[in-house]
Amino acid sequence: MRKHHYKLLMLVFFMTSLAFAQQNVSGTVTDNSGLPLPGVNILVKDTDRGTQTDFDGNYTIEVNTGEIITYSYVGFIAQEVAVTSQSTIDIVLEEDVSTLEEVVVVGYGTQSRRRITANIASVSSEEINEIPTPSVQSTLSGKAAGVQVTQLNGKVEGGIKVRVRGISTISSSQEPLYVVDGIPITNSDESINDSPINPLVALNPNDIESIDILKDASSAAIYGARGTNGVIIITTKQGKQGKTKVSVNSSYGVSRATNTRDWLNAAQYVELMTESALNNGFSQAFIDGQFDFYANGLDWRNGEVDTDWQELALVDGSVQDFGVSASGGSEKTKFFISTGYNNTDGIVRGNQLERYTFRTNIDHNISQKFKVGTNSSISKTVIDRISNDNAFATPLQAIAQSPLSPAYLADGVTPNNDTTEYYNFLTEEFNGSFKTNVWRILANAYLQYEILPELRFRTEVGYDYLSQVAERFSGSLTESASVGGFGTANAVQTEKYNLNNYFTYNKVFNETYDFEGTLGMSYEDSQRRLQFAQGQGFPSDDLQTLDSAAEITAGGSNRTRFNFLSYFGRARLSISDKYLFNASLRYDGSSRFGEDNRFGWFPAASVGWIVSEEDFLNSSQTLSLLKLRGSWGITGNAGIGNFASLSLFQGSPYNQRAGLAPTQLGNPGLQWENTTQVDIGLDFGFLNNRISGEVDYYVKNTEELLLNEPVPGTNGFSTITRNVGELRNKGFEFVLNTKNIVTQDLTWSTSLNFSTIDNEVTELPGGDIISGRNIVREGETISSFYVVEFAGADPANGDALFVRNTVNADGTIDRSTTNNFNEADRIIAGSPYPDLIAGITNNVSYKGIDFSFTFQGEWGASIYNNGGRFQSGNARFFDNQTVDQLRRWQNPGDITDVPQARLFSTNGQQASTRYLQESDFIRLRNLTLGYTIPGDISRKFHMSRVRLYFTGFNLITITDYDGYDPESTADFNGDSNIQVGEAFYSAPPARTYTLGINIDF
Repeated sequence: MRKHHYKLLMLVFFMTSLAFAQQNVSGTVTDNSGLPLPGVNILVKDTDRGTQTDFDGNYTIEVNTGEIITYSYVGFIAQEVAVTSQSTIDIVLEEDVSTLEEVVVVGYGTQSRRRITANIASVSSEEINEIPTPSVQSTLSGKAAGVQVTQLNGKVEGGIKVRVRGISTISSSQEPLYVVDGIPITNSDESINDSPINPLVALNPNDIESIDILKDASSAAIYGARGTNGVIIITTKQGKQGKTKVSVNSSYGVSRATNTRDWLNAAQYVELMTESALNNGFSQAFIDGQFDFYANGLDWRNGEVDTDWQELALVDGSVQDFGVSASGGSEKTKFFISTGYNNTDGIVRGNQLERYTFRTNIDHNISQKFKVGTNSSISKTVIDRISNDNAFATPLQAIAQSPLSPAYLADGVTPNNDTTEYYNFLTEEFNGSFKTNVWRILANAYLQYEILPELRFRTEVGYDYLSQVAERFSGSLTESASVGGFGTANAVQTEKYNLNNYFTYNKVFNETYDFEGTLGMSYEDSQRRLQFAQGQGFPSDDLQTLDSAAEITAGGSNRTRFNFLSYFGRARLSISDKYLFNASLRYDGSSRFGEDNRFGWFPAASVGWIVSEEDFLNSSQTLSLLKLRGSWGITGNAGIGNFASLSLFQGSPYNQRAGLAPTQLGNPGLQWENTTQVDIGLDFGFLNNRISGEVDYYVKNTEELLLNEPVPGTNGFSTITRNVGELRNKGFEFVLNTKNIVTQDLTWSTSLNFSTIDNEVTELPGGDIISGRNIVREGETISSFYVVEFAGADPANGDALFVRNTVNADGTIDRSTTNNFNEADRIIAGSPYPDLIAGITNNVSYKGIDFSFTFQGEWGASIYNNGGRFQSGNARFFDNQTVDQLRRWQNPGDITDVPQARLFSTNGQQASTRYLQESDFIRLRNLTLGYTIPGDISRKFHMSRVRLYFTGFNLITITDYDGYDPESTADFNGDSNIQVGEAFYSAPPARTYTLGINIDF
């Protein structure tokens, strides 16, 4: 009996011990910034017991005392914790530096960042989201070496110029190729007033996951004929496995012009204009009568009128942005859905943009071998537009008005168009309208089949629809009063279809040779349709459609089309993860070229050597990465007219009889413009990549330039498109990334980039090409400024002086001055393109506070102020003047650069370096300060994260340029690639201050 009692006692003791040894452990897994990590794998080591964190990063698992729990998550360093008696274990996972930026999107696939042998700049969503601008391209400013992003002016829809490693063409397209989720998209402007609309304005920046910029030929040549200007690959956000995550972003901001100029007030204007008139022999009675006219019955002598026209043109704007997204999915199906709204009131009066966007991205695994998916978006953008810079109806040209002219009539409501020097733009605002509706649909679907574990096939079908409908009405009180009002309706639809089919083979041989090959084809078809009509004579300003016009004065329609057919292949080989080889070949055909030259070959090759993997370096505690790489390749440019190789005719009716007239000289031998690029680079990393970066040197030589070459006018045509001339770009690029502080509470990282650009026209058989103030000349930078050199005012008499160069018999040059402009010499006086661009970004995080800012700078470029002859023309006309004209020459012996004021007489207003100025600048492009509320507080309100933030855009500009802005240039030059770098009443960009909130559920 005692024996049985003993056994029972031992059994109870064992069970009790077991009960005490087993326990439930719970906790939360977060990252460095305190954000919960959903889907973290949690395993009890050497067992099959495990779980995952939920959407809020919480978990519970049953363990025994002494067992070890392993926490692992992609992109983070795994942790192991031994269980003692604790019931709560909270884990903070550290980012795995070795996996950061592991995957880079390239053409028709992805590659490991470590094994990249090309030059590719990447910008993540964290760097571009929440920047208060409707433009996707503007978010890239200062972020990537060798990439220059310039907004033409401060209009909300304003055109954006992106230049990757300089200018590689003269008459062809200078824009990069944009690829969204694998599909090349339309990037052409369809504006009806020569003031371009950014074709990418329909994209919502908050939908973007990453932007990869293919800069060298090794990466861009896979796109062959369109890779010369670089390729910008935009990848939108995709769903991730786990609990559905709902995110809300809402922000509101105010905007003002980054800069205003100082203009004469009424008293100063009277003083200068009176002197100018008297200097040229006009009577005091004449000038007083002119002032009486402007003042429209007000007493200008006693300061009763002093209109600030600039204040009327540049107003306070606002930016409202709201978006909701949902993402998540299961092992089989993942989804991302978003909707967004943006309303931007511009800083130029009457200019507004309103955009609605919707996107859905879905990926689904039909089986282990079949995978399908679709990325699609639709957007509607409504723009209240204004005239281009070269029209008196544009608001900023109001600065030319006399400050003696009241803006409104005596009723304070009706714009004064009776006693102004020029047309009063306010009349257009109250008696006209100019709206443009832009619809954009981007959609692509794919099917991927795994034929073998190493071989898969992917087919992609893409569709891009861009519709732009512009309606403009000028009422009976506007400039069109003489015809009873004028209306225009213009509709353009562009549809692009794209089909990609390609195989990808990836296999590792003998654990040493990692090979990947891609082989495929691409077909693209683009169709464009245009319809327009114009009418005049409207019975009422309230009836603004052409149905009410008394007479249809013009109308028409046209259709055009082009296509590409391409075959491509790429092979990548990595040996022992340290010897890297990459080669690609594309065979491109385009309908735009001559019948015998429609196809072209575009090869590329690159090599890399990860030196740090060699035995003599791989044990280094200091050196993390040292990779040498070099690339060579040929890319092309097909950015010309759809029928440039053909002789064209068009209908030319005469006396109501049908007829044909020749419109273009054909060139059946027209062929591809080719750019050969060589790049040598070095990637480095120190102290576990706490310090990392890259250095590159490149040379781009463009041959067979597609050039609109002048021909003798005797044949009835002015130009013909030919392959002539050569162009070269070369430069250095440097990127330095540092993790200055990395602790659990505080992190601080810095990214610095700068690049040099040296552009030169190396061959131009036809001689100089001159357009306005710009010239294309062999041995010089493309579009160099070509003007007479201004030498100030003659101290003796106030005449404007210009420089004359006399060549002596021995070849020396004597410089002298002359007051005869026609005797002076035009010289190469500057370039519209910078030779040095740079950017620096800092990111700081302390507990729940995040702070980041980006400075951007450009040096070496100049701007020619073509409006200066009116704005700063020592009172030649009655236009209001900048205040610097008060230092004009007045008496013999005066030393000044402002000649004597002479009304209606030319005295220094000719095209010269007087109006050319360096545009070097440093700009605080964006700044963000945010605070994330602690998770234990936000979770009480059923929210996983709440972040409040302030963002500023274009906050500070440091420059010696005294115009409106060192980046703002005229927007009415259309597609002219030569006449660039000129300002003409061009509005400055907006400075924006925004407050916002991010909420995740």
